[in-house]
Amino acid sequence: MTLFARSGTARNGLVPLICGALAAGGLAAAGVATLEPGAASASSHREAPLISGTPQYDNTDLYAFVSPDKPDTTTIVADWIPFEEPAGGPNFYTFADDAQYDLHIDSDGDAQDDLLFRYTFKTRTKNGKTFLYNTGPVTSLDDPDLNITQTYDLELVRLKGGHAMSRTKVADDVPVAPSNVGKASMPDYGTLRSQAVHKTAGGAATFAGQADDPFFLDLRVFDLLYGGNLSEVGRDTLKGYNVNTIALQVPNDLIRQSADQPVVGIWSTTQRRNAQGYYSQVSRLGNPLVNEVVNPQADKDRFNASQPSHDAQFLKNVTNPELPKLIEGIYKIDAPAEPRNDLVDVFLKGVKGLNQPPNVRPSEQLRLNTSIKPTMHPKRLGVLDGDNAGFPNGRRLTDDVIDEALQVVEGELLGAKNDLGDAVDANDKKFEKSFPYVAQPTAGSRGALAKGTTAGADVKSQLGDALSPASATGGSSSNNTVLIAGSAAAGAAAILLLGTVVGWWRRRMHRAY
Repeated sequence: MTLFARSGTARNGLVPLICGALAAGGLAAAGVATLEPGAASASSHREAPLISGTPQYDNTDLYAFVSPDKPDTTTIVADWIPFEEPAGGPNFYTFADDAQYDLHIDSDGDAQDDLLFRYTFKTRTKNGKTFLYNTGPVTSLDDPDLNITQTYDLELVRLKGGHAMSRTKVADDVPVAPSNVGKASMPDYGTLRSQAVHKTAGGAATFAGQADDPFFLDLRVFDLLYGGNLSEVGRDTLKGYNVNTIALQVPNDLIRQSADQPVVGIWSTTQRRNAQGYYSQVSRLGNPLVNEVVNPQADKDRFNASQPSHDAQFLKNVTNPELPKLIEGIYKIDAPAEPRNDLVDVFLKGVKGLNQPPNVRPSEQLRLNTSIKPTMHPKRLGVLDGDNAGFPNGRRLTDDVIDEALQVVEGELLGAKNDLGDAVDANDKKFEKSFPYVAQPTAGSRGALAKGTTAGADVKSQLGDALSPASATGGSSSNNTVLIAGSAAAGAAAILLLGTVVGWWRRRMHRAY
Protein backbone atom coordinates (compact mmCIF):
# COMPACT_ATOMS: atom_id res chain seq x y z
CA MET A 1 0.00 0.00 0.00
CA THR A 2 1.25 3.48 -0.62
CA LEU A 3 1.56 6.53 1.56
CA PHE A 4 0.10 9.89 0.73
CA ALA A 5 0.48 13.34 2.26
CA ARG A 6 -2.58 14.47 4.14
CA SER A 7 -4.07 17.72 2.94
CA GLY A 8 -4.01 18.97 6.51
CA THR A 9 -3.81 17.88 10.09
CA ALA A 10 -7.21 19.11 11.21
CA ARG A 11 -8.88 16.35 13.17
CA ASN A 12 -11.72 17.40 15.40
CA GLY A 13 -13.53 15.47 18.09
CA LEU A 14 -15.71 13.76 15.50
CA VAL A 15 -12.85 11.71 14.10
CA PRO A 16 -13.12 8.77 16.54
CA LEU A 17 -16.81 8.49 15.76
CA ILE A 18 -16.18 8.75 12.05
CA CYS A 19 -13.55 6.06 12.26
CA GLY A 20 -16.05 3.84 13.94
CA ALA A 21 -18.59 4.47 11.26
CA LEU A 22 -16.13 3.68 8.54
CA ALA A 23 -14.90 0.56 10.22
CA ALA A 24 -18.43 -0.75 10.34
CA GLY A 25 -19.63 0.33 6.95
CA GLY A 26 -16.94 2.34 5.24
CA LEU A 27 -14.35 -0.28 5.66
CA ALA A 28 -16.71 -2.66 4.53
CA ALA A 29 -16.10 -0.30 1.77
CA ALA A 30 -12.49 -1.09 1.30
CA GLY A 31 -13.18 -4.66 0.56
CA VAL A 32 -16.43 -4.19 -1.14
CA ALA A 33 -15.80 -1.63 -3.67
CA THR A 34 -13.67 -3.39 -6.13
CA LEU A 35 -13.60 -5.98 -8.84
CA GLU A 36 -11.97 -6.62 -12.16
CA PRO A 37 -14.24 -6.14 -15.18
CA GLY A 38 -16.20 -9.29 -15.75
CA ALA A 39 -15.13 -10.78 -12.45
CA ALA A 40 -16.86 -8.85 -9.73
CA SER A 41 -17.82 -5.34 -8.78
CA ALA A 42 -17.16 -2.00 -7.18
CA SER A 43 -19.18 -0.11 -4.62
CA SER A 44 -22.47 -1.76 -5.40
CA HIS A 45 -21.39 -3.06 -8.80
CA ARG A 46 -22.54 -6.69 -9.05
CA GLU A 47 -22.61 -7.01 -5.27
CA ALA A 48 -25.22 -9.75 -4.90
CA PRO A 49 -25.85 -13.02 -6.76
CA LEU A 50 -29.27 -12.21 -8.22
CA ILE A 51 -28.72 -8.60 -9.24
CA SER A 52 -25.37 -9.35 -10.89
CA GLY A 53 -27.28 -11.08 -13.69
CA THR A 54 -29.57 -8.11 -14.41
CA PRO A 55 -27.40 -4.99 -14.77
CA GLN A 56 -30.24 -2.68 -15.89
CA TYR A 57 -31.63 -2.90 -12.36
CA ASP A 58 -28.31 -2.86 -10.50
CA ASN A 59 -27.60 0.26 -8.39
CA THR A 60 -23.86 0.88 -8.56
CA ASP A 61 -23.37 4.02 -6.44
CA LEU A 62 -25.24 6.73 -4.59
CA TYR A 63 -23.98 10.27 -3.91
CA ALA A 64 -25.65 13.11 -2.00
CA PHE A 65 -24.17 16.52 -1.31
CA VAL A 66 -25.11 20.15 -0.86
CA SER A 67 -24.73 21.62 -4.36
CA PRO A 68 -21.41 23.52 -4.51
CA ASP A 69 -22.74 26.24 -6.82
CA LYS A 70 -26.26 26.32 -5.30
CA PRO A 71 -25.92 25.71 -1.55
CA ASP A 72 -29.66 26.12 -0.99
CA THR A 73 -30.13 22.86 -2.88
CA THR A 74 -29.08 19.23 -2.48
CA THR A 75 -27.93 17.08 -5.40
CA ILE A 76 -28.51 13.33 -5.47
CA VAL A 77 -26.65 11.22 -8.03
CA ALA A 78 -27.55 7.55 -8.47
CA ASP A 79 -25.95 5.20 -10.98
CA TRP A 80 -27.02 1.95 -12.62
CA ILE A 81 -25.61 -0.61 -15.10
CA PRO A 82 -22.01 -1.28 -14.02
CA PHE A 83 -19.04 -1.69 -16.36
CA GLU A 84 -20.53 -0.18 -19.51
CA GLU A 85 -18.03 -0.74 -22.31
CA PRO A 86 -18.29 2.48 -24.41
CA ALA A 87 -18.16 0.63 -27.73
CA GLY A 88 -20.69 -1.99 -26.63
CA GLY A 89 -23.07 -1.67 -29.59
CA PRO A 90 -25.15 -2.17 -31.58
CA ASN A 91 -27.45 -2.45 -28.55
CA PHE A 92 -26.19 0.33 -26.33
CA TYR A 93 -27.24 1.05 -22.76
CA THR A 94 -30.80 1.93 -21.79
CA PHE A 95 -32.77 2.14 -18.57
CA ALA A 96 -35.33 -0.65 -18.23
CA ASP A 97 -38.91 0.08 -19.27
CA ASP A 98 -40.29 -2.37 -16.69
CA ALA A 99 -38.59 -0.78 -13.67
CA GLN A 100 -39.18 1.96 -11.14
CA TYR A 101 -35.97 3.79 -10.24
CA ASP A 102 -36.59 5.38 -6.84
CA LEU A 103 -34.79 7.93 -4.67
CA HIS A 104 -35.96 7.82 -1.04
CA ILE A 105 -35.78 10.63 1.54
CA ASP A 106 -36.16 10.09 5.29
CA SER A 107 -36.66 13.56 6.76
CA ASP A 108 -37.15 12.67 10.43
CA GLY A 109 -34.87 9.69 11.10
CA ASP A 110 -37.61 7.10 11.63
CA ALA A 111 -36.18 4.70 9.01
CA GLN A 112 -39.16 5.25 6.68
CA ASP A 113 -39.22 7.41 3.58
CA ASP A 114 -41.21 10.63 3.74
CA LEU A 115 -40.56 11.53 0.11
CA LEU A 116 -39.99 9.29 -2.89
CA PHE A 117 -38.83 10.51 -6.30
CA ARG A 118 -39.77 7.90 -8.92
CA TYR A 119 -38.29 7.68 -12.42
CA THR A 120 -39.98 5.51 -15.05
CA PHE A 121 -38.68 5.17 -18.59
CA LYS A 122 -40.05 4.50 -22.07
CA THR A 123 -38.01 3.35 -25.07
CA ARG A 124 -38.91 4.16 -28.68
CA THR A 125 -37.46 2.88 -31.96
CA LYS A 126 -37.92 4.97 -35.10
CA ASN A 127 -36.79 2.38 -37.63
CA GLY A 128 -36.95 -1.29 -36.73
CA LYS A 129 -35.48 -2.36 -40.07
CA THR A 130 -31.94 -1.26 -39.25
CA PHE A 131 -29.52 -2.64 -36.70
CA LEU A 132 -28.17 0.83 -35.98
CA TYR A 133 -28.57 2.79 -32.74
CA ASN A 134 -28.19 5.93 -34.86
CA THR A 135 -28.45 6.17 -38.65
CA GLY A 136 -26.29 9.29 -39.05
CA PRO A 137 -24.63 12.06 -37.05
CA VAL A 138 -26.79 13.07 -34.08
CA THR A 139 -26.78 16.79 -33.31
CA SER A 140 -29.78 17.05 -30.98
CA LEU A 141 -31.94 14.80 -28.83
CA ASP A 142 -34.80 15.08 -31.34
CA ASP A 143 -32.54 14.34 -34.32
CA PRO A 144 -34.28 11.86 -36.69
CA ASP A 145 -30.94 10.02 -36.96
CA LEU A 146 -31.13 9.00 -33.29
CA ASN A 147 -32.96 5.74 -33.88
CA ILE A 148 -33.27 4.50 -30.27
CA THR A 149 -34.55 7.12 -27.83
CA GLN A 150 -35.71 7.13 -24.24
CA THR A 151 -37.86 9.50 -22.22
CA TYR A 152 -38.91 9.44 -18.58
CA ASP A 153 -41.54 10.67 -16.18
CA LEU A 154 -40.64 11.88 -12.70
CA GLU A 155 -43.18 11.58 -9.91
CA LEU A 156 -42.97 12.88 -6.33
CA VAL A 157 -44.74 10.68 -3.79
CA ARG A 158 -45.33 11.97 -0.26
CA LEU A 159 -45.63 9.22 2.35
CA LYS A 160 -46.58 8.79 5.97
CA GLY A 161 -46.06 5.60 7.88
CA GLY A 162 -45.11 3.82 4.69
CA HIS A 163 -48.33 4.79 2.87
CA ALA A 164 -48.60 7.17 -0.07
CA MET A 165 -50.51 10.32 0.84
CA SER A 166 -50.15 12.24 -2.44
CA ARG A 167 -48.59 11.96 -5.88
CA THR A 168 -47.35 14.82 -8.06
CA LYS A 169 -46.02 14.61 -11.62
CA VAL A 170 -42.83 16.67 -11.49
CA ALA A 171 -41.66 16.09 -15.06
CA ASP A 172 -43.22 14.42 -18.08
CA ASP A 173 -41.66 12.82 -21.16
CA VAL A 174 -38.18 14.25 -20.54
CA PRO A 175 -35.52 13.06 -23.05
CA VAL A 176 -32.61 10.90 -21.88
CA ALA A 177 -29.04 11.62 -22.96
CA PRO A 178 -28.04 8.69 -25.21
CA SER A 179 -25.01 6.45 -25.02
CA ASN A 180 -21.95 8.16 -26.49
CA VAL A 181 -21.50 6.03 -29.61
CA GLY A 182 -18.50 8.01 -30.87
CA LYS A 183 -17.30 11.26 -32.39
CA ALA A 184 -18.61 10.46 -35.87
CA SER A 185 -22.06 9.59 -34.57
CA MET A 186 -22.22 12.34 -31.92
CA PRO A 187 -19.76 15.08 -32.88
CA ASP A 188 -20.84 17.38 -30.02
CA TYR A 189 -21.90 15.20 -27.13
CA GLY A 190 -21.78 18.17 -24.76
CA THR A 191 -24.81 19.64 -26.54
CA LEU A 192 -26.75 16.41 -26.08
CA ARG A 193 -25.83 16.40 -22.39
CA SER A 194 -27.02 19.99 -21.89
CA GLN A 195 -30.29 19.30 -23.71
CA ALA A 196 -31.00 16.45 -21.27
CA VAL A 197 -30.92 18.77 -18.22
CA HIS A 198 -34.52 19.66 -17.36
CA LYS A 199 -35.59 22.42 -14.98
CA THR A 200 -38.90 21.96 -13.17
CA ALA A 201 -41.44 24.54 -12.11
CA GLY A 202 -40.64 23.96 -8.44
CA GLY A 203 -37.00 24.97 -8.67
CA ALA A 204 -35.58 21.47 -9.14
CA ALA A 205 -33.41 20.10 -11.92
CA THR A 206 -33.28 16.56 -13.26
CA PHE A 207 -31.05 14.58 -15.61
CA ALA A 208 -30.93 11.02 -16.88
CA GLY A 209 -28.39 9.60 -19.27
CA GLN A 210 -25.00 8.04 -19.69
CA ALA A 211 -21.99 9.36 -17.75
CA ASP A 212 -18.46 8.41 -16.86
CA ASP A 213 -18.43 6.12 -13.82
CA PRO A 214 -17.44 8.55 -11.04
CA PHE A 215 -16.19 5.89 -8.63
CA PHE A 216 -12.41 5.59 -8.56
CA LEU A 217 -10.38 2.82 -6.95
CA ASP A 218 -8.16 -0.17 -7.60
CA LEU A 219 -10.55 -3.10 -7.96
CA ARG A 220 -7.94 -5.76 -7.28
CA VAL A 221 -8.89 -5.74 -3.61
CA PHE A 222 -10.63 -9.09 -4.10
CA ASP A 223 -7.38 -10.77 -5.09
CA LEU A 224 -6.53 -11.57 -1.47
CA LEU A 225 -6.82 -7.89 -0.50
CA TYR A 226 -4.55 -6.32 -3.14
CA GLY A 227 -2.45 -9.34 -4.01
CA GLY A 228 -1.74 -10.55 -0.48
CA ASN A 229 1.28 -8.23 -0.24
CA LEU A 230 -0.19 -4.83 -1.19
CA SER A 231 1.45 -5.02 -4.62
CA GLU A 232 -1.78 -4.62 -6.61
CA VAL A 233 -2.53 -0.93 -6.15
CA GLY A 234 -2.35 2.26 -8.16
CA ARG A 235 -4.56 1.41 -11.13
CA ASP A 236 -8.06 2.89 -11.47
CA THR A 237 -9.75 -0.19 -12.85
CA LEU A 238 -13.00 1.68 -13.53
CA LYS A 239 -11.20 4.09 -15.86
CA GLY A 240 -12.93 4.21 -19.23
CA TYR A 241 -16.17 2.57 -18.09
CA ASN A 242 -19.52 4.35 -18.13
CA VAL A 243 -22.75 4.04 -16.14
CA ASN A 244 -26.33 5.20 -16.57
CA THR A 245 -26.93 8.13 -14.24
CA ILE A 246 -29.97 9.72 -12.66
CA ALA A 247 -29.27 13.12 -11.07
CA LEU A 248 -31.75 15.23 -9.13
CA GLN A 249 -31.19 18.68 -7.63
CA VAL A 250 -33.88 19.81 -5.19
CA PRO A 251 -34.32 22.71 -2.74
CA ASN A 252 -33.10 21.86 0.75
CA ASP A 253 -36.39 23.05 2.20
CA LEU A 254 -38.26 20.47 0.13
CA ILE A 255 -36.50 17.44 1.58
CA ARG A 256 -35.54 18.36 5.15
CA GLN A 257 -37.93 18.46 8.07
CA SER A 258 -36.99 22.02 9.04
CA ALA A 259 -34.06 24.40 9.32
CA ASP A 260 -33.72 23.17 12.93
CA GLN A 261 -33.66 19.52 11.80
CA PRO A 262 -31.66 19.61 8.54
CA VAL A 263 -30.42 16.00 8.46
CA VAL A 264 -31.92 13.72 5.80
CA GLY A 265 -31.40 10.03 5.13
CA ILE A 266 -31.17 8.97 1.49
CA TRP A 267 -31.17 5.63 -0.31
CA SER A 268 -31.99 4.40 -3.80
CA THR A 269 -33.83 1.30 -4.96
CA THR A 270 -34.93 -0.44 -8.13
CA GLN A 271 -38.28 -2.18 -8.44
CA ARG A 272 -38.90 -4.57 -11.32
CA ARG A 273 -42.29 -5.51 -12.75
CA ASN A 274 -43.07 -9.21 -12.92
CA ALA A 275 -45.26 -11.12 -15.39
CA GLN A 276 -48.37 -10.41 -13.30
CA GLY A 277 -47.73 -6.66 -13.43
CA TYR A 278 -46.62 -6.27 -9.80
CA TYR A 279 -43.41 -4.55 -8.77
CA SER A 280 -40.86 -5.99 -6.37
CA GLN A 281 -37.67 -4.41 -5.06
CA VAL A 282 -34.53 -6.05 -6.45
CA SER A 283 -31.76 -3.56 -5.57
CA ARG A 284 -31.00 -1.14 -2.75
CA LEU A 285 -28.13 1.21 -1.99
CA GLY A 286 -27.32 3.75 0.73
CA ASN A 287 -23.77 3.98 2.04
CA PRO A 288 -21.09 2.75 -0.36
CA LEU A 289 -19.73 -0.77 -0.13
CA VAL A 290 -22.12 -2.16 2.46
CA ASN A 291 -23.68 -5.08 0.62
CA GLU A 292 -20.36 -6.14 -0.89
CA VAL A 293 -18.34 -6.53 2.30
CA VAL A 294 -20.47 -6.15 5.40
CA ASN A 295 -23.16 -8.62 4.35
CA PRO A 296 -22.23 -12.25 3.71
CA GLN A 297 -23.47 -14.18 0.70
CA ALA A 298 -26.46 -15.51 2.61
CA ASP A 299 -27.81 -11.99 3.26
CA LYS A 300 -27.00 -10.12 0.06
CA ASP A 301 -30.18 -10.78 -1.92
CA ARG A 302 -32.32 -10.29 1.18
CA PHE A 303 -30.69 -6.90 1.84
CA ASN A 304 -31.46 -5.82 -1.73
CA ALA A 305 -35.14 -6.62 -1.17
CA SER A 306 -35.39 -5.13 2.33
CA GLN A 307 -36.37 -1.76 3.79
CA PRO A 308 -34.25 0.31 6.23
CA SER A 309 -36.89 -0.18 8.90
CA HIS A 310 -36.01 -3.90 8.92
CA ASP A 311 -32.25 -3.50 9.20
CA ALA A 312 -32.08 -4.97 12.69
CA GLN A 313 -31.87 -8.37 11.00
CA PHE A 314 -28.41 -7.43 9.67
CA LEU A 315 -27.05 -6.08 12.97
CA LYS A 316 -24.67 -9.00 13.57
CA ASN A 317 -22.93 -8.26 10.28
CA VAL A 318 -21.91 -4.91 11.80
CA THR A 319 -21.08 -6.02 15.32
CA ASN A 320 -19.10 -9.03 14.05
CA PRO A 321 -17.66 -7.87 10.69
CA GLU A 322 -15.76 -10.32 8.52
CA LEU A 323 -13.30 -7.94 6.89
CA PRO A 324 -11.05 -7.23 9.91
CA LYS A 325 -10.63 -10.99 10.32
CA LEU A 326 -9.55 -11.30 6.68
CA ILE A 327 -7.00 -8.54 7.12
CA GLU A 328 -5.68 -10.27 10.23
CA GLY A 329 -5.35 -13.56 8.38
CA ILE A 330 -3.50 -12.05 5.41
CA TYR A 331 -1.52 -9.17 6.94
CA LYS A 332 -1.32 -10.27 10.59
CA ILE A 333 -2.91 -7.05 11.87
CA ASP A 334 -5.00 -7.89 14.92
CA ALA A 335 -8.73 -7.46 14.44
CA PRO A 336 -10.52 -5.41 17.12
CA ALA A 337 -12.38 -7.33 19.80
CA GLU A 338 -16.02 -8.19 19.19
CA PRO A 339 -18.84 -7.41 19.44
CA ARG A 340 -18.23 -4.01 17.82
CA ASN A 341 -20.94 -2.22 19.78
CA ASP A 342 -18.88 0.95 19.55
CA LEU A 343 -19.53 1.04 15.82
CA VAL A 344 -23.27 0.48 15.79
CA ASP A 345 -24.49 3.95 16.73
CA VAL A 346 -22.31 5.78 14.23
CA PHE A 347 -22.85 3.35 11.38
CA LEU A 348 -26.61 3.05 11.70
CA LYS A 349 -27.52 6.43 13.15
CA GLY A 350 -25.14 9.03 11.78
CA VAL A 351 -22.49 10.89 13.72
CA LYS A 352 -23.83 12.75 16.74
CA GLY A 353 -23.25 16.45 16.33
CA LEU A 354 -22.76 16.10 12.58
CA ASN A 355 -25.41 14.13 10.73
CA GLN A 356 -27.45 12.24 13.31
CA PRO A 357 -31.11 13.27 13.48
CA PRO A 358 -32.85 13.39 16.89
CA ASN A 359 -34.70 10.26 17.99
CA VAL A 360 -33.11 8.36 15.12
CA ARG A 361 -34.11 4.77 14.46
CA PRO A 362 -31.02 2.76 13.49
CA SER A 363 -30.99 1.89 9.79
CA GLU A 364 -28.59 1.87 6.85
CA GLN A 365 -28.89 5.14 4.92
CA LEU A 366 -26.59 7.78 3.45
CA ARG A 367 -27.13 10.67 5.88
CA LEU A 368 -26.56 14.31 4.93
CA ASN A 369 -26.68 17.46 7.02
CA THR A 370 -28.08 19.98 4.53
CA SER A 371 -27.07 22.95 6.73
CA ILE A 372 -23.33 22.35 6.28
CA LYS A 373 -22.13 24.54 3.45
CA PRO A 374 -19.92 23.12 0.70
CA THR A 375 -16.25 24.00 0.78
CA MET A 376 -14.34 25.66 -2.04
CA HIS A 377 -11.53 23.14 -1.66
CA PRO A 378 -12.91 19.67 -0.82
CA LYS A 379 -10.56 17.25 0.88
CA ARG A 380 -10.74 13.76 -0.54
CA LEU A 381 -10.70 12.19 2.93
CA GLY A 382 -13.74 14.17 4.02
CA VAL A 383 -14.47 14.27 7.73
CA LEU A 384 -11.33 12.24 8.52
CA ASP A 385 -9.34 15.27 7.38
CA GLY A 386 -11.53 17.89 9.02
CA ASP A 387 -13.80 18.53 6.02
CA ASN A 388 -17.29 18.06 7.46
CA ALA A 389 -18.95 18.58 4.07
CA GLY A 390 -17.62 15.21 2.89
CA PHE A 391 -18.11 11.51 3.49
CA PRO A 392 -19.63 10.12 5.67
CA ASN A 393 -21.69 13.30 5.83
CA GLY A 394 -23.31 12.42 2.53
CA ARG A 395 -20.93 11.53 -0.27
CA ARG A 396 -19.39 13.83 -2.85
CA LEU A 397 -18.11 12.69 -6.23
CA THR A 398 -14.54 13.49 -5.16
CA ASP A 399 -14.61 11.66 -1.82
CA ASP A 400 -12.01 8.88 -1.64
CA VAL A 401 -14.06 6.38 0.33
CA ILE A 402 -11.60 3.53 -0.27
CA ASP A 403 -8.65 5.28 1.37
CA GLU A 404 -10.84 6.42 4.25
CA ALA A 405 -11.97 2.85 4.79
CA LEU A 406 -8.51 1.32 4.56
CA GLN A 407 -7.05 3.71 7.11
CA VAL A 408 -9.80 2.90 9.58
CA VAL A 409 -9.44 -0.85 9.16
CA GLU A 410 -5.69 -0.60 9.63
CA GLY A 411 -6.02 1.00 13.07
CA GLU A 412 -7.25 4.59 12.97
CA LEU A 413 -10.09 3.70 15.33
CA LEU A 414 -7.62 2.42 17.92
CA GLY A 415 -5.26 5.38 17.59
CA ALA A 416 -2.85 3.72 15.17
CA LYS A 417 -2.59 6.61 12.71
CA ASN A 418 -1.69 5.65 9.16
CA ASP A 419 -1.79 6.99 5.63
CA LEU A 420 -2.75 3.82 3.81
CA GLY A 421 -4.55 3.90 0.49
CA ASP A 422 -4.94 2.16 -2.85
CA ALA A 423 -2.88 4.87 -4.63
CA VAL A 424 -5.91 5.95 -6.66
CA ASP A 425 -6.75 9.38 -5.30
CA ALA A 426 -9.00 10.93 -7.96
CA ASN A 427 -11.23 10.12 -10.89
CA ASP A 428 -9.56 9.89 -14.30
CA LYS A 429 -11.91 12.60 -15.62
CA LYS A 430 -12.63 15.98 -14.07
CA PHE A 431 -16.13 16.46 -12.75
CA GLU A 432 -18.22 19.33 -14.04
CA LYS A 433 -18.79 22.47 -12.00
CA SER A 434 -22.55 22.61 -12.48
CA PHE A 435 -25.46 20.17 -12.48
CA PRO A 436 -25.38 17.23 -13.11
CA TYR A 437 -21.66 17.43 -12.12
CA VAL A 438 -20.74 13.94 -13.39
CA ALA A 439 -18.19 13.77 -16.19
CA GLN A 440 -19.31 13.10 -19.74
CA PRO A 441 -19.16 9.44 -20.79
CA THR A 442 -16.21 7.98 -22.60
CA ALA A 443 -16.98 7.72 -26.31
CA GLY A 444 -17.21 4.44 -28.17
CA SER A 445 -14.70 5.83 -30.68
CA ARG A 446 -11.88 5.86 -28.12
CA GLY A 447 -8.66 4.16 -29.05
CA ALA A 448 -5.93 4.46 -31.64
CA LEU A 449 -6.73 5.85 -35.07
CA ALA A 450 -6.31 3.81 -38.22
CA LYS A 451 -2.78 3.64 -39.59
CA GLY A 452 -1.98 6.58 -41.82
CA THR A 453 -4.66 8.89 -40.42
CA THR A 454 -4.51 11.72 -37.91
CA ALA A 455 -7.05 13.31 -35.64
CA GLY A 456 -9.46 15.41 -37.65
CA ALA A 457 -8.38 13.88 -40.97
CA ASP A 458 -11.11 13.71 -43.60
CA VAL A 459 -10.94 10.16 -44.93
CA LYS A 460 -13.38 11.02 -47.70
CA SER A 461 -11.02 13.72 -48.97
CA GLN A 462 -8.13 11.30 -48.87
CA LEU A 463 -10.08 8.83 -50.97
CA GLY A 464 -11.11 11.48 -53.46
CA ASP A 465 -7.53 12.61 -53.95
CA ALA A 466 -6.43 9.02 -54.43
CA LEU A 467 -8.79 8.35 -57.33
CA SER A 468 -7.80 9.30 -60.88
CA PRO A 469 -9.26 8.01 -64.20
CA ALA A 470 -7.04 6.07 -66.59
CA SER A 471 -7.15 6.71 -70.37
CA ALA A 472 -10.16 5.05 -71.95
CA THR A 473 -9.55 3.15 -75.20
CA GLY A 474 -12.54 0.89 -75.62
CA GLY A 475 -16.23 1.30 -76.26
CA SER A 476 -17.43 -0.75 -73.31
CA SER A 477 -17.38 -0.05 -69.61
CA SER A 478 -15.22 -3.13 -69.06
CA ASN A 479 -12.32 -1.31 -70.73
CA ASN A 480 -12.57 1.60 -68.35
CA THR A 481 -10.46 1.32 -65.23
CA VAL A 482 -9.73 3.37 -62.21
CA LEU A 483 -6.24 3.50 -60.85
CA ILE A 484 -5.75 4.00 -57.17
CA ALA A 485 -2.80 6.29 -56.58
CA GLY A 486 -1.29 6.02 -53.14
CA SER A 487 -2.81 4.84 -49.90
CA ALA A 488 -6.41 5.97 -49.34
CA ALA A 489 -7.30 5.10 -45.75
CA ALA A 490 -7.32 2.13 -43.47
CA GLY A 491 -10.18 0.25 -41.91
CA ALA A 492 -13.55 -1.11 -42.84
CA ALA A 493 -15.16 2.33 -43.19
CA ALA A 494 -12.59 3.37 -45.80
CA ILE A 495 -13.10 0.16 -47.76
CA LEU A 496 -16.86 0.66 -47.89
CA LEU A 497 -16.43 4.27 -48.97
CA LEU A 498 -13.91 3.26 -51.62
CA GLY A 499 -16.35 0.77 -53.08
CA THR A 500 -19.01 3.45 -53.31
CA VAL A 501 -16.68 5.88 -55.10
CA VAL A 502 -15.44 3.27 -57.55
CA GLY A 503 -19.00 2.21 -58.37
CA TRP A 504 -20.00 5.81 -59.01
CA TRP A 505 -16.99 6.35 -61.28
CA ARG A 506 -17.73 3.22 -63.31
CA ARG A 507 -21.34 4.31 -63.85
CA ARG A 508 -20.22 7.78 -64.90
CA MET A 509 -17.67 6.42 -67.39
CA HIS A 510 -20.22 4.00 -68.78
CA ARG A 511 -22.68 6.83 -69.46
CA ALA A 512 -19.92 8.91 -71.06
CA TYR A 513 -19.22 6.25 -73.62
